Amino acid sequence: MKRLLLLFFLASANLLFSQKLSVIKITDLEKRIGNASDTTYIVNFWATWCAPCVKELPDFDSISKVYGSEKVKVLLVSMDFKEDLDSKVIPFCKRKQLHSEVFVLDELNGNYFIPRVSDKWTGAIPATLILNNAKNYREFYEKKLNYLFLEGEIKKIKGS
Repeated sequence: MKRLLLLFFLASANLLFSQKLSVIKITDLEKRIGNASDTTYIVNFWATWCAPCVKELPDFDSISKVYGSEKVKVLLVSMDFKEDLDSKVIPFCKRKQLHSEVFVLDELNGNYFIPRVSDKWTGAIPATLILNNAKNYREFYEKKLNYLFLEGEIKKIKGS
């Protein structure tokens, strides 16, 4: 009976995690967040092997759930190697039950992609870009963030 319940639970967890993760280039990300809409994008750069990144992911995911019906999009951009998508990133996202959009950044040349995100970025993670192009708002943070900070940024953007 316990085995049957365990199998049912595992099957249910896999059904709950139906999200498709994809590999993107920096140009794909730029196209996604570069439009002139009034959408606020919260783009978090993280990795499965980064302890502070992993610790802050639930806060980003909560923001995604709470503000999902509004013009707020949380994009979780993994810095894991694209070769690790199936073996590490997807299982990690399933275990953590992430609901935000997740991508693996397929870029190896930091000198090329890092300044395209922010000239303030040294390449360390966690790192987060928050922007709203219609309101000309763009801030970059190279540190661990939490729910209250992210919510404050959303409210600040809404008020501007």
